[in-house]
Amino acid sequence: MILWPFKVIEESADTPKIVITYKGQEKEFLAEEISSMILGKMKETVEAYLGEVVKNAVITVPAYFNNSQRQATKDVGTIAGLNEGGIFEVNAIAGDTHLGGVDFDNRMVDHCVQEFKRQWNKDLNGNQRATARLRSACEKAKRIMSSTIQTSIELDCLHEGIDFSMKFTRAKFEELNKGSFNKCIETVEACLSDVNLTKSWVEQVILVGGSTRIPKVQRMLQEYFYGSELCRSVNPDEAVAYGAALMAAKASGIGDTSVQGVLLRDVTPLSLGVEVNGDVFSVVIPRNTPIPTSKAQPYYTTFDNQSAVKIKVYQGERSRSTDNHLLGKFRISGIPPAPKGVSKVTECFEIDANGILTVSASIISTGKMEKLIISSENGRLSKEEIEKMVNDAKKYKLEDQEFKKKVDAHNELEDCIYNMKENIKEQNVRKSVPHEILQVMKSAIEETSNWLENNQAASFTELQLQKVHLEKVCKPLF
Repeated sequence: MILWPFKVIEESADTPKIVITYKGQEKEFLAEEISSMILGKMKETVEAYLGEVVKNAVITVPAYFNNSQRQATKDVGTIAGLNEGGIFEVNAIAGDTHLGGVDFDNRMVDHCVQEFKRQWNKDLNGNQRATARLRSACEKAKRIMSSTIQTSIELDCLHEGIDFSMKFTRAKFEELNKGSFNKCIETVEACLSDVNLTKSWVEQVILVGGSTRIPKVQRMLQEYFYGSELCRSVNPDEAVAYGAALMAAKASGIGDTSVQGVLLRDVTPLSLGVEVNGDVFSVVIPRNTPIPTSKAQPYYTTFDNQSAVKIKVYQGERSRSTDNHLLGKFRISGIPPAPKGVSKVTECFEIDANGILTVSASIISTGKMEKLIISSENGRLSKEEIEKMVNDAKKYKLEDQEFKKKVDAHNELEDCIYNMKENIKEQNVRKSVPHEILQVMKSAIEETSNWLENNQAASFTELQLQKVHLEKVCKPLF
């Protein structure tokens, strides 16, 4: 959070609020309000293009969003003045809500902040405007490095009148984000494992999302799937929108047989269940169950003459209920007196096509039923909050940014140093190259790295000579 150009405060019921300065005044917004402003702007753009009012929309979320996150997205649509409509056959899903393009940006920003402190002994973290400018520049540099091996970040008067300039190579970017890249492959492995598929059975890998343009991501995916060609026929930025358009066409009854013949079917991203016996998570709907779905599970009283049951609904994969995400809780009373284990309460979980969950509990002997009331506890907003946001949403608008610069021999040398380091780490290299020669290579890499660090103003010729020398010493690696 230290990298965000805004403050986050805690509202009641553990709800975060975003604090920004607008027209000289501090204003607080819920995340749903900010998202609704973006949706509202998109709605205006579409209406201007179509020349008519848009009331219905298909709004997408990452497949692995939990119930609270999905419901919050529905609330956003309501605030923006849209009726959300909305099944792709999905066998399994896996993902990480804390891994994405912004994480790659964060590593770059962290590195630049450290470099600024090293050069000027000044900390950027307290300057929100400076970190926002730096983040924007890092994001642009990341995009540039998808098509070229180096670029530069240059910002005038970044902090206390100091200009900041830094060369960035693709090799350095890959080094900083090595852990995140490995997590991507771990997520793919988890998805295949969930449906007992081996990677050799995968016919096609479609790249979705801007971060799949990163060459390292593509390279690792290709290697993981035995060198198979990745599907690049769909624009990664438009793939999700393309799927949403199919769903919208199907929901609106467009007669085209190519659209109506498409089956759009989602699955539950995480297991859903209740807490039993104190702290045990009892699964009612396992993860990756196709939706819409409805499943019921009988539960029995745990002590004599038990008259009421408190039901806690969780979502997750952990055995202990409190290690999972609490969606909500409710109580059913009026169980007739009976010995332990005799009275039965049936708990029914229903998930609609939008992935929204309703939980009901009924006492079998009396027929009495209670339902889970979805409140702010599990991510829902009250009607009053939504109405207020609908009125406030029209007041504010958002803005955009653009790209920057390019290449140099200094970066090629840095790239070379990084690649040599990585090659030496390979097990087969350590076995095939004699220990004495490896030590000479390591020394040469270390010396070149130190030289580069201490000769930031070196000429093109000097840099080239260093690169040629290093490649000559490390020739046994190739």
